Amino acid sequence: MAHACGKVILLGEHAVVHGVPAIAAGIERGATAQAERAASTELSIDSVTASPGDGSDLGRALSALLAELGVTGVRIRASSALPVGCGLGSSAALAVAVARAVQDLEGSPSPERTLAAATAWEQVFHGNPSGIDTAAAIHGGCIWYTRQGGPVPLSLGRPLTLGVAVAGPAASTKQMVESVAQLGQRRPEVFAKSLAGIESLVKNARLALEAGDLPGLGRLLDLNQMLLSGLMVSTEEIETACRLARAAGALGAKLTGAGGGGAVIALCDDDPEPVLAAWRQGGLACFSTRVGAKADAP
Repeated sequence: MAHACGKVILLGEHAVVHGVPAIAAGIERGATAQAERAASTELSIDSVTASPGDGSDLGRALSALLAELGVTGVRIRASSALPVGCGLGSSAALAVAVARAVQDLEGSPSPERTLAAATAWEQVFHGNPSGIDTAAAIHGGCIWYTRQGGPVPLSLGRPLTLGVAVAGPAASTKQMVESVAQLGQRRPEVFAKSLAGIESLVKNARLALEAGDLPGLGRLLDLNQMLLSGLMVSTEEIETACRLARAAGALGAKLTGAGGGGAVIALCDDDPEPVLAAWRQGGLACFSTRVGAKADAP
């Protein structure tokens, strides 16, 4: 059984598409997959089935992944514990789990081949993804990520306890990335200042993570949320979820992923239950997760 992590972006989403560093973390929930030899190729994800040439996005993604691996004639069964389209890396986790399962048929998976195959899959769904979702799914733990340099594992001064809530309907990552790019074209000076501000927050967050300064990290999360709101990717539901988390004792809260809906993360000092209870009372589906002090591949 192959496994891959879901992910949250602690700081830097959207800006990472434009060359700014971001910090992501693999979370305990993720995807699993098993593969076996078969006369024809087929992928089943929970109740959905696809195959190369069937005209579906999932079929095209499967075809791209298998072409990168040079494999045909496999039957794959996969499952995800992540909500789809909410900024938690469901697509990338499935891609990595499937790529690992297929490679298991021939021996130990290669991280390089897994990355290439999962990237081919992600390009079908997201056009020009930054690659941070795939990197987090492969590496787990906490990573510093740039498009130019790829992932660098971070060692944390203290483990992180995060609450995760789904705040509003899922949004299209591709559409949200395009909307931010269009904003940059309309208001280039404001956009450049926003990117510079996010980059400064990300760099300070790395120092806070390595020092185990959770209150400092929480303040940086809140500031990153303010800048994301300025990029027009937040929503009323996201702002409400952040406000509920802070009122319940969260050290900081922000959207994670593309925005426009989807997931919110809240950094908790230790016990996430007060934040989760506040979210549940507000009608939000939520869960907690921990990120270890060191990055370890699953």
